Amino acid sequence: MYKKLGDQTVKFENPPRIKGFYSIVGEKEGQGPLKNFFDMIVDDAKFGENSWEKAESKFIETAMSNAVTNAEISMKDIEYVFAGDLINQCIASNYAVRQIGRPFFGLYGACSTMAESLSLAAMCIDGGFAKNVIAATSSHFCASEKQFRFPLEYGGERPPTSQWTVTGAGAVVLSNDGQGPFVDYITTGKVIDLGITDMNNMGAAMAPAAADTIISFFKDTEKSFDDYDLVITGDLGSLGSELLKDLLTQNGFTVSSKLQDCGVKIFDAELQDVHSGGSGCGCSASVLTSYILKSMEKGIYKKVLFVATGALMNPIITQQGESIPCIAHLVSLGTEV
Repeated sequence: MYKKLGDQTVKFENPPRIKGFYSIVGEKEGQGPLKNFFDMIVDDAKFGENSWEKAESKFIETAMSNAVTNAEISMKDIEYVFAGDLINQCIASNYAVRQIGRPFFGLYGACSTMAESLSLAAMCIDGGFAKNVIAATSSHFCASEKQFRFPLEYGGERPPTSQWTVTGAGAVVLSNDGQGPFVDYITTGKVIDLGITDMNNMGAAMAPAAADTIISFFKDTEKSFDDYDLVITGDLGSLGSELLKDLLTQNGFTVSSKLQDCGVKIFDAELQDVHSGGSGCGCSASVLTSYILKSMEKGIYKKVLFVATGALMNPIITQQGESIPCIAHLVSLGTEV
């Protein structure tokens, strides 16, 4: 049976279920508005390791192991792992899966990776290639700052448009059975580049990609905002979120308070000095596996569109004057058919 709808969307015949999930974040995230939703808050930025990179690997390994425990299965029941991060060559995920010892697909979609991993895991389950699959993503403020911007010791001033990379990870176990929230649609994003070159203005760069994917989903499925309780982007921050609202309005959509952003929700912008909000792979991953899924389990939300956004660049190419190509992947979640 052909499961494609329109140009970019897949409708699952047997929607995979989220059987278990787990979130882990750093100290700053644990002081924010969502502190009561996270499963683990780690006060030590190095998490007992001797580097930030090794700490991030421990973050994502912890998330994956505990998601499996919460699914009430064992690691040997996991047939594939789809995971990624922001560090060069995705070493946080690679080294974490080295400890787990399960078949692994390493992914890089920048900050869209949680939706990318969840999309591919859902296709794997619905396609009959596996019964239990992990989808996971992580990021770390210190590791990301060192790689993408400046060493922390440099002490450079951050402009108002900049965002704070989340230290954290999230993991879900997707299964062909269970009672948890299900994935019924995915929309795979296209690479969109409107010429933004400022690495400190990720929200402006990613907003057009988010708009393109959301509009494509509604076109492919003939659905609308009215069909969902929450439409939440990954890490556009406050500036990018306003740009997204403008873009959707220009395309004829009536935007309401249903449209929110993980990067805005995870921090208190006034009290925590994060400028435009949160960012990083771990931003949408940790919000999904805490606030969103726990709210769905409680019946607060029954239908959610999760739209993770990513900027597909590195410092070398932007130093050469290149603009920032971006992407957004969408996952439709539900608790009722």
